[in-house]
Order: sequence, then structure tokens, then C-alpha cells
Amino acid sequence: MDFRQEWITTIHDFRIEEGTIISSLEELAEEHTMTLLIPMLYEEIHGSSLDNIIDHINESTYLNRVVIALSAEDEQKYIEVKDFLSRLKIPHTIVWCNGPTIAHILEDLKKKGLDISMFAGKGKDTWIALGVASLDSFAIAMHDADIVSYTKLLPAKLFYPIVEPDLGFFFNKGYYARIDMEKLIMYGRVYRLLLSPLLNALLEKTKFSSNFLKYMCAFKYPLSGEFGMTSDLAINIRIPGDWGLEVGLLAEVYKNAALKRISQVDLEFYEHKHRSIGIDSDDSILKMIQDITKTILRNLVEVDGIDINEAFLQSANVLFKRTAQDRIRQYHADALCNGLNYSRHAEECMVEEFSKIVLTSGKEYIDDPSGLLLPDWKRAISAMPDIREKLKDATLHDHNTFK
Repeated sequence: MDFRQEWITTIHDFRIEEGTIISSLEELAEEHTMTLLIPMLYEEIHGSSLDNIIDHINESTYLNRVVIALSAEDEQKYIEVKDFLSRLKIPHTIVWCNGPTIAHILEDLKKKGLDISMFAGKGKDTWIALGVASLDSFAIAMHDADIVSYTKLLPAKLFYPIVEPDLGFFFNKGYYARIDMEKLIMYGRVYRLLLSPLLNALLEKTKFSSNFLKYMCAFKYPLSGEFGMTSDLAINIRIPGDWGLEVGLLAEVYKNAALKRISQVDLEFYEHKHRSIGIDSDDSILKMIQDITKTILRNLVEVDGIDINEAFLQSANVLFKRTAQDRIRQYHADALCNGLNYSRHAEECMVEEFSKIVLTSGKEYIDDPSGLLLPDWKRAISAMPDIREKLKDATLHDHNTFK
């Protein structure tokens, strides 16, 4: 069993006991209010995961509130979600992020000189919901709504390192094994075959001088959507507005918190929906790979002042392919010893495609290095001091109006 520590503190699950940690959270909740934030699409009420998630959240009595960051196309879908979530016994707030009431407030914000109308999707929804959640919370934890293997221990693990005074972490990232134990398939392909070898290739290219890259390499699964943080940190960081959300968020935490205040926690085996791997498909990971690559390059410039040019990209891409191919040999050995279904050829083909995307994405970054980053909440509050209160009132308005 792994017990190694990294640049950031790693909290392993050697024998974390569900009852003990939840009892501790119930005591801590008296002084450290905790809000669980869940971004979700309307379609997820028809999935197989949400019923179980709700059942376990209802047993998490330490929670102050659950905030749902909802994306729904129309009033009827909002009402369906509201009815579905009425089973939640924990106080909850549904933030209809793309609804007309929220849109009106964001239009007022635009008139104040802060325009976020070019943003859409999970990043924007997370930003809006963080504003609402931070109003009355000491700590906020976030996870997706499609987790098949969900238990009440998952949010407890995210919260505990943040609210336990003897630990005092500001940010806690979840990690887990992306293994389907029924189909015996190793997932996590974007991390295994793109992000991890790319980070290590760039670290080698920069002669191992980048503390930012060392920090990113310390995370066991940087692409997980599960994390906890203090509300104070939440309102001081910028949220990426594209598919680089998870990587960009880690970069923002690096810029705003000391390493000793950052941790990662073992969430064990974890199962949720898997994205199509078809590179040419509209329903593929192409955009995710592009945005991740650009986010890493942009932060190399911001943090370390690295000069990104075409010669740098060409040599970094050669290192990336070599590193990814080395990883494939390692994963093949791991899969073979564990009786997993694994195709070296399929993964080699994937790396070839990823390599092309890394190169084209890098060139696009050189042509246009600007990034899609939402403003931090401190700036939004400066532009409109009562914006969070207005957003909270909007959720109450939607709840009472759409029935």
C-alpha cells in the first residue's frame, strides 16, 4: 500500500473510519459551517447515480447546506429538478445558473464594468454557486452529480482536513483509482496519457527548475472534480471558464496558498460516467485536451516566466511522446499483473493523437495567449458589493415563482 508523501501533504486511507470522522465533523460544525456544492445538468436527474447520492447526503447531518449549481434549459426542467431534489432533508439551495433571474443580475454586473457573458458551462456555474455558498460557510466542498460509487464518507474526507483546527488546510483535493472493477478496465486516460507525461516532459524541458510543475506533479489525480476549500480562499481565486477548470483551479490555489496549507486525500475506488475518447467527435475529449494544454502553458508563463515559442513546443512535444510511451509500458505491466483488460496498441494510438493536439494547441496559445478566467469574487464584490446577496435572493425568487 502506498504511504509516500509528496510536495503537498497526502492523506492516505489506511483505516479512516466513517463513523469517527463524521462524529468529529458534527462537533466541528458548531463553529465551522460546511456547505456542499454540486454542479449538475438537468439530465442527471434521469441518471442512475443521483438517488444514491441524495440518500447519503441526507445522512451527512454535519452539513449546513447543499448548494446545487444547476444548468437547465427552461422553466419546466428547473421545476422537475426542484421536485426531484425535494427529497433532500438537508437545507438546500438550487442556483439556476442559466435561468432568467440570474441572467438579469449578471447583466447588472456587466453595466458595472464586469462582463462574464462570454463564459458558459461548468466553470461559470461553479463561479456563481461559490459566490452563494461563501456567504454563510467556513468551508465549501464540491463534487459532481454522476458518482456511481458515492458514500457519505466522500464529502466527509473532503471537509475534514479543512475544518479540523489541528490540521488547518485551506485546500484539499480528492484523488482515486480510475479502475472499473467489474469490466476490469483502467480509465483516467487524459491524466495517464496526456497530463502526467506532459507535466513531466515540461519539467524535464525546464531542467527541473519549475516549482509550479513540481507542485502539479505532486497531485495523484489533478483532473478530479472533488475538492474542499475555505470560503476565504474561494473568493480570492479565479475560476477557469473552459475545460481547463480542474488544472486551472490547482494553479490558482498555488498562487494563493502556501504549500503547507494544501493537501490531497484518498477517495479510494471511484466510478462515474466516462467521456467518449473519439478525437474527431463533437462528443469527445478534444476540447478538454486543448484547454488543459493551453492552461499549463499559460501558467508556466505567469508563474515561472518561461518563454513559450515554437522551438520550445517542438522539443517539449518530443519529450512528451517519449514520456507517454514509457508510461504505457508501465501501465501494461500494472494491468497484466492485476488481470485488467489493456491494449497497448490502442493507448499508443491515443498518444499519437494527443501529441498532435498538444502541438496544435501550443501553437494556438502562442498566437493568442489570453485565457478564459472568471474574475475572483473579491473583484466582483468590489464592482457590486451586494452581488452575492442578490444571487441568493434570486434562488429564493426562482423557488417561489416556478412551481
